[in-house]
Amino acid sequence: MAWTPPRHVSQHWQVTKPGATGRKGMVASQARDAAEAGIAILEAGGTAADAAVATAFALAVVEPWNSGIGGIGFTQVAGPGIAPQTFDFGPVSPHALDPSAFPMTGKMKDDLFTWPEVFEDRNVHGPLSFAIPSSVAGYAEIHKRHGRLPLSVVMEPAIALAKRGLSQDWFTTLKVASSASVLRLYDESARIYLPNGLPPVGPYQGAPGFFRQGRLAETLERLASAGLRDFYEGGIASELLADFKEMGSPINAADLAGCKAIVKPALEASWRGRKLFLANGLTAAPTLLRVLEGMRDADFSGSAPSTAWYAQLARVLRQAYAERLAGLGDAEPKAAESCTTHLTVCDKDGMMVAMTTTLLSSMGSRVVLPRTGVLMNNGVMWFDPRPDAKNAIGPGKRPLTNMCPVLAAAADAPDMALGASGGRRIMASVFQMLSYVADFGMTPDVAAHHPRLDVSGPEGVTADIRLGAETLAALAAEDTVTEVEHAAMPVNFACPNLIRILPDGTREGISDVMSPWSAALAQ
Repeated sequence: MAWTPPRHVSQHWQVTKPGATGRKGMVASQARDAAEAGIAILEAGGTAADAAVATAFALAVVEPWNSGIGGIGFTQVAGPGIAPQTFDFGPVSPHALDPSAFPMTGKMKDDLFTWPEVFEDRNVHGPLSFAIPSSVAGYAEIHKRHGRLPLSVVMEPAIALAKRGLSQDWFTTLKVASSASVLRLYDESARIYLPNGLPPVGPYQGAPGFFRQGRLAETLERLASAGLRDFYEGGIASELLADFKEMGSPINAADLAGCKAIVKPALEASWRGRKLFLANGLTAAPTLLRVLEGMRDADFSGSAPSTAWYAQLARVLRQAYAERLAGLGDAEPKAAESCTTHLTVCDKDGMMVAMTTTLLSSMGSRVVLPRTGVLMNNGVMWFDPRPDAKNAIGPGKRPLTNMCPVLAAAADAPDMALGASGGRRIMASVFQMLSYVADFGMTPDVAAHHPRLDVSGPEGVTADIRLGAETLAALAAEDTVTEVEHAAMPVNFACPNLIRILPDGTREGISDVMSPWSAALAQ
């Protein structure tokens, strides 16, 4: 008998994620502990902005591989009487960054990038990979403009979580193990995340326990009492600068003191009777606008997309990414290596917040600063190491990012907020979730469980095998199709979450189905 092994299935089960329903506030996050922090702030009388900031600080503790106070981000805010705004605290390279510090080896990267390899991967990890950490500046401006509770109250849940520590369960083991080969190169990172030289492993039975992340709790306590500008011009700034100097990072006092969030009116687009408010800055918004234009005449009949709809979407996405990358070469991180987080919040008064923040790679630069416990981003990796490239490494520059937080409105006030993590895969995920709910009438719960495709470049399609033989064949007739499972690992699709407000005031929310810790919670 000539027997051919079957397709290996890594998850022979059907996974469902519970959604949330309520009539007051709601938080959707990639970590339930952080969502609980946001709900606590809503219960204390905070606004959606207060809750979003609380959730973001909590994520710095409970999801260090995706975001943190050493990171960057973009946020959309709108509500009754609040015109849609973009808070741009995206990446900026240090103003003293020396491009000559990144000599190329003559080889091409065949794992993270399709551009030249840099000596010692200095643009990928370590102190030369740090962009100016702007997340705290972003949270400060959001809280200043739209918060109601004192900062000390808003940060209380994150401080409590930091004092408890990070859960030592199987997911932590998996995420730390994925970065262990680089974490071991940096003393404080190895001390925290690689006890005895190995990733932390929970017990075979019983509760997993927790471990502290260096001096992160003390840093959060200091910020709560001294104010968030202390991160840039006070005691915390002094500690950051001392570590930067000892490690050889070019980030200096002027970089920190000059770090501020930029607040702009959100970009507005029309979509099938709705207004969409997109992030105004170097984000995926222009590419999403191209996709919206290309999908206006698609087949929106029925309660779910047709084969023809998916085939048209794949074509439009390929065209949109060909345009996006034409001026940059392939100067963006591959989606599988870009680890980000997205959180979505609404409050009882209808304010909505869609926030996407990142360290860029999983665990960013992999460098934990010993004086503060801050895990730093590796934002310099966004730049092309070729000196003549449009997106070349240089001082004081802003690169193009993939973040795509979106607000939508059918009337005057926003009624939907969403976004995703997952590098270049973010935008395709955001469009599909938006369309599933807004155009096909799916509930957020049904939309999150519906299969998706991904196109995040000018060629190729990644397709969930659950799309079915007819759709897979139609996609394969036009381009190379990679058929995959939608699984917890490997991460083949972006991780979206979404909240909508129905006309009767009911809130519905959902988080990413395959993220094991994610949750949408109602107040």
